[in-house]
Amino acid sequence: MIAEAGLAALWLAAALAALQLALACGLGGDQGRRISTVRALALSQGLLTLFAFGALIFLFLRSDMSVLLVFENSHSQKPWLYKFAGTWGNHEGSMLLWVAVLAVAGAIVALFERRLGERTLSAALGAQAALALGFFAFLLFASNPFERLSPAPLDGRGLNPLLQDPGLAFHPPTLYLGYVGLSVAFSLAVGGLVRSEVGPAIARAMRPWVLGAWILLTLGITAGSYWAYYELGWGGWWFWDPVENASLMPWLAATALLHSINVLAARGGLRAWTMMLALIAFSLSMIGTFLVRSGILTSVHAFAVDPTRGTFILCLLALYIGGALTLFAVRIAHVKEGAPFEIVSREGGLVANNLLLSAILGIVFVGTLYPLIAEASSGEKLSVGAPYFNSVASPLALLLAGLMLIAPQLKWRRDAAPILPRLAPGLLVALAVLITSFILAPQIGWLPRLGLSIGAALLPASLLPLFGRSLRRTPLAVWGMALAHFGVAVAILGMASDSAFTEEKLAVARLGDRIEIGPWLVEFRDVTPVAGPNWSALEAELRASRGLGVTILEPQSRFFAEPPTTTNEAAIDTSWNGQLYAVLGEQDGQGRWQLRLWWKPFVTLIWLGGILIALGGTLALLGRLTRERRQRILGEEAFA
Repeated sequence: MIAEAGLAALWLAAALAALQLALACGLGGDQGRRISTVRALALSQGLLTLFAFGALIFLFLRSDMSVLLVFENSHSQKPWLYKFAGTWGNHEGSMLLWVAVLAVAGAIVALFERRLGERTLSAALGAQAALALGFFAFLLFASNPFERLSPAPLDGRGLNPLLQDPGLAFHPPTLYLGYVGLSVAFSLAVGGLVRSEVGPAIARAMRPWVLGAWILLTLGITAGSYWAYYELGWGGWWFWDPVENASLMPWLAATALLHSINVLAARGGLRAWTMMLALIAFSLSMIGTFLVRSGILTSVHAFAVDPTRGTFILCLLALYIGGALTLFAVRIAHVKEGAPFEIVSREGGLVANNLLLSAILGIVFVGTLYPLIAEASSGEKLSVGAPYFNSVASPLALLLAGLMLIAPQLKWRRDAAPILPRLAPGLLVALAVLITSFILAPQIGWLPRLGLSIGAALLPASLLPLFGRSLRRTPLAVWGMALAHFGVAVAILGMASDSAFTEEKLAVARLGDRIEIGPWLVEFRDVTPVAGPNWSALEAELRASRGLGVTILEPQSRFFAEPPTTTNEAAIDTSWNGQLYAVLGEQDGQGRWQLRLWWKPFVTLIWLGGILIALGGTLALLGRLTRERRQRILGEEAFA
């Protein structure tokens, strides 16, 4: 009965979403549109959807093979963590997670949002209900996660072995929370446009959601990058795969939106641009959903293979994105113009930031979708890979990083003071690193060289906003900005170091052979069979020495019986200045084994930078929430 209860909860939640939308649109007149009624519907919808998702988790944990989804994506012998992750490691479960987060986000807005007028909030909750309603319909009519299987089989087929990793228990939910956080910004933008209430108040209502979504997307992308790095055994941290790009595009839009929201909240500027970005950011999340779940991509993440489902999602995209852009075109003329500012100002720097982010977003968008459009129109398969993205997007990304040296130092409205003295620390560091790189590493390319110089310059420049302040009284938001920019500098240094200094060797080795790579001498000592909880493997023993230091690496070639799959498990040794990375390949007919070895100096700075960026965003979010709470308490005391 658990499956039936979950399905019934979905139907009830869909009905409440429809009623919530109807009331927000004016059904029942002013009485029906009362915000207390709409709030109650949003809260009930969120609780019902959360119950449905909890029911699906329960079915996976108990290995109920009478449910088709459990049979196709789980196995009774799997560790509990992979049963748990199997809930969303498939098409239907991932879509239920999506709509659950969407509905819960609407419930939170309904419970806690008090900054907006009732009519604007009602319109925003109506927009959130419209989003949920479409995905409820998709689940109920095209992708029922609770469909029964009769007779029930003895056991299931198992989860894709590539997804059987602890990181994958947290990576998709983190991304989904980020995506759906952007849905709130989308709905608030729709509400503001409908009621012509676009100003600092709506920006302040959006900001925690956008900032929270941006933090979660940062963590999700960072975790996904590291998972692909160690799990897929290819030695890279970003492949420009369409599914990777599907998560990167909303992050780029959210980054631009976050900066423009600050201008709107603080100075009342960039009103139309901020509303446009709020609509685009979540639209890109939905486009990513279509790419991953329509079946048009071949990827470890691409779950759907039924074109009917892809058509359904495509219709939802056309409805939501087309409707939102039409609303923007019709209503933007009623939005008051924002406060003016000079080009040389903090606002001007943020506009330049937005333009560069938008240009990078356009490059990624075209490179991701153009092959699909070309194949659909001509039938010819095209491939747009790393060379295109690296050569076109990387220079703009470095220019954006260079802008980060300047923009945080500028004043609001107008900055007439000389800029060069404020840039001197960063420029001197950049020049020193540039000269040193020509002396010590003349062979590296110009993009990595510039990356090293700009990344090093950004380290001190990111901390300049803290100078001249009482550090104890400095707002957390300023600390957060400084730490996030510092994290960008650290990540750029890691990317540039990986590109400039990585060494790779592909060897065919016998037991006892020694291979030199970078500062390491690697001895191939043994290959033995091992067994895990639901896999068997051949495990190599590699003795890696550097000076007086010795480490043992044990890369594996694993075989999973359910479903039958072979994977490579990389062995990685991490030291302060880089990682030694080893992958065991196949054995040839002469008793030799394929070994792939990489020495990757300072590559860990990439993920450390991502963590620092997210931590900076978290400090900024806590600072904003604490400040708003303090202001609300002071306002209530003054009123009393």
